[in-house]
Amino acid sequence: MTVNPRALAQRAFMQAEAVFNRAFGDKLNPLYHLGPLTFYLFWIVGGTGLYLYAFFDTSVVGAYRSVQALSHGQWYAGGIVRSVHRYASDAMVVTMLIHLLRYWAYDRMRGFRWFSWVTGVVLVWLVFAAGANGYMLPWDQLAQFVTQASFEWLDALPGFGGTLVRNFIYDRSVSDRLFSLLVFIHIGVPLLTLLVMWVHVQRVPKATTRPPRAIALAVAVMLIALALVQPVLSQGGAAKLAVAPTTLSLDWFLLALYPLVYVWPVAGVWALVLGATALLTLAPWLPPRRSGQAAAHRVTLHPGGMTVQARAGETLLEAGLRAGLNLPYDCRAGGCGQCLCTVLNGRVDQGAFQAAALTDAMRAQGQSLMCCATALEDLEIDVPVASLADAQASVQRREGRVERIERLAPDVMRLWVVPLGGERLEFQAGQYLNVVLPDGARRAFSFANPPHDNARIELHVRRIPDGRFTTQVFETLREGDSLVFEGPIGRFTLRDGERPILFIAGATGFAPIKSILEDAFHRGVQRPMWLYWGVRKRDDLYMADRAREWAKAHPQFHFMPVLSDGPDERGEAAWAGRRGLVHEALLADHPDLTGYEVYACGSTRMVEAAVPDFIAHGLGEQYCFTDAFVPALRTGNVPTDTR
Repeated sequence: MTVNPRALAQRAFMQAEAVFNRAFGDKLNPLYHLGPLTFYLFWIVGGTGLYLYAFFDTSVVGAYRSVQALSHGQWYAGGIVRSVHRYASDAMVVTMLIHLLRYWAYDRMRGFRWFSWVTGVVLVWLVFAAGANGYMLPWDQLAQFVTQASFEWLDALPGFGGTLVRNFIYDRSVSDRLFSLLVFIHIGVPLLTLLVMWVHVQRVPKATTRPPRAIALAVAVMLIALALVQPVLSQGGAAKLAVAPTTLSLDWFLLALYPLVYVWPVAGVWALVLGATALLTLAPWLPPRRSGQAAAHRVTLHPGGMTVQARAGETLLEAGLRAGLNLPYDCRAGGCGQCLCTVLNGRVDQGAFQAAALTDAMRAQGQSLMCCATALEDLEIDVPVASLADAQASVQRREGRVERIERLAPDVMRLWVVPLGGERLEFQAGQYLNVVLPDGARRAFSFANPPHDNARIELHVRRIPDGRFTTQVFETLREGDSLVFEGPIGRFTLRDGERPILFIAGATGFAPIKSILEDAFHRGVQRPMWLYWGVRKRDDLYMADRAREWAKAHPQFHFMPVLSDGPDERGEAAWAGRRGLVHEALLADHPDLTGYEVYACGSTRMVEAAVPDFIAHGLGEQYCFTDAFVPALRTGNVPTDTR
């Protein structure tokens, strides 16, 4: 039985990504953000390095003393910064190597990707060189070991013949000029690294170099915690070239090769390094290759019938983004399902993806994930967007004035916002906008008013304990205040058709469904419609009277409120309506969902619980439309409602 290392590695990554998706969600899975994390860690290393350089004495005598003063004299600042500098360097090596291994496991280095792969190999050695050079600067015994081993290693190259290491036999042989050279290298190599990093991402369409804010914050907290728990200190006192260091604790992330200089012949170490580099560099052209991907194919995308050329091995998403199309995506790794499309004609290689994002039933219906699928022949696909034109053409940043604030329930406020300038904001029922906070953070809220009544914008804001924006709304926001927002955004809109419609809302998930229903009534839609609104207690049904009025005015509409909490001492025992989970109430009334359309909006927990049950009761997956509220972290790790 032949063992395929790449297949084993790919399977291991798929399992790890599935675990991380369950733990953090696909939007905050660190394995989907390894490249941006590496950039982020580079900036941490660079920023902390500038601080250390400001206090570093570039002389033989002063180098060790200045580092000791940083570590002990100002441990509360310089000591922490030194430790963060070291740990961020190690973390950068880890993210780079996992990133490289992941792309190898998924065979994402062939064809047009060879350029990014080869520059990535160059980056690996540049980072190792900068890291090893950094260990020379404190001029402690570890620095002595790294410096002597490095020059012994270099002495094996033709033309040196042992002349370099002779400069490190006696202390008097080391001059201040050497330290100036070492500092110059330690600044120059990272600058070159940054240049190559920029070049590295140029072939990646719409490449991002910033990780999600929650991940960035978590990494920063982790580095500071490590610096406090295990501070980095110099080893063994100042360097003494006449005495060989006997006990050292090596950084195995950056110095793993150094013990080999004294265990193997130096020529053998060079053979290992050069051989491994050559093997990595040539990997895009080495077998085995994936079959059926040796040619480019034409891909026609709907709506609009736009045609792009997909290069050999290029995913449908990459081809579309390279052509500047507005395609939905997030993780770019087959984990989130945002880039789902329907293949109308032609065959694709589905690639590697998470089973939760693309089920067997979805594949049987011709659906694919654009971030993983590659064309095996000319294709025609349908993408669920209103337009394939550049997304920035439809998303506008505007400023509005808060015209009115109304408390609908103890924990729900209604905001009426009037766009400034007199120009109305055009949107589709079910879409949402992002309120932009002063620091650039965004909080998403659905339009609660219908598109035909858009002189002002109606938003429903549910209070979240310690939430940044929601606390502002409930405590400090006043009529007349200004808000900056972006929109419209989203595809949670009513599809044309003849099927009866089931709406399911959780808490303020009622807002977009209110917009959809009022728009449908305005347009004269006569399809049978049911609204199941699930809340914890009766007070949370903040616009139940409006829903009951719809039911009286429109015979095709039916309203079923559902409370999840049991009776309490305030008299809710008299509640004669439904109790329990809202999706279970819907299934009790409609046990066979064959032939229905379902629109579900609420918390991620509600949506994730409801959708599998709906599909198990006969709902076609292509007729299930969802809009889940997911948490966004604020300072202090307090969640707020957003998308």
